[in-house]
Amino acid sequence: MLQGKTALVTGSTSGIGLGIAKALAKQGAQIVLNGFGDAEGPKAEIAALGVKVAYHGADMSKASEIEAMMKFAADTFGRVDILVNNAGIQHVAKIEDFPVERWDAIIAINLTSAFHATRMALPAMKASNWGRIINVASIHGLVGSAEKSAYVAAKHGVVGLTKVMALENATTGVTCNAICPGWVLTPLVQKQVDAKAAAMGLSNEEAKKVLLQEKEPSMQFTTPEELGELAVFFCSTAGNNVRGVAWNMDGGWTAQ
Repeated sequence: MLQGKTALVTGSTSGIGLGIAKALAKQGAQIVLNGFGDAEGPKAEIAALGVKVAYHGADMSKASEIEAMMKFAADTFGRVDILVNNAGIQHVAKIEDFPVERWDAIIAINLTSAFHATRMALPAMKASNWGRIINVASIHGLVGSAEKSAYVAAKHGVVGLTKVMALENATTGVTCNAICPGWVLTPLVQKQVDAKAAAMGLSNEEAKKVLLQEKEPSMQFTTPEELGELAVFFCSTAGNNVRGVAWNMDGGWTAQ
């Protein structure tokens, strides 16, 4: 379905980003990976799916490095047809205790990076009259949770940015939508499980149940593979007129 297309996925060396990159690769898209940590393993996983893969280690808090990554992708594969803005970090603290540098980093990586990558990707997408911008927001782009001020603010910002991107390109072949997952058992969420287990004297499995019970009626984690399939849907012809949505995959979290 996506043969000849190039997808760039930020924060894709693990977790949700890697799940989305694999799903797009299975449809034939060439992949540009980005993220900290080991890149060789993820590159090998993508290459095993029979598509070309490249990696750029841009720091998503730095506009100049994002620009370099977008130029690298265009130089390597021609242009970016599918941009998945997924990079994200988390910090948990009350507002009065929130370290200012952590606030700045979360806003930069979770929100501002999506602006920079998108502004670089749009001209080529518009010139070819086809493009898909998929912003990985969060259920926290729709609702709040205590002690997550920067993350919730950034993800609400991503949802708002998604709507503006969609409206500005509404008469073109370029669409923009947001995915809003509930709990996904990524390394980021596993840290929260570990902290809960330690604080409450629970086993890891018990801590997972407590975490899910608080928010997610389905009592199950959404998987990176499921999120990848939604990204594939957005890229299909069925997604041609899906524009500006914040699509929650949250096990009923916001239905309550």
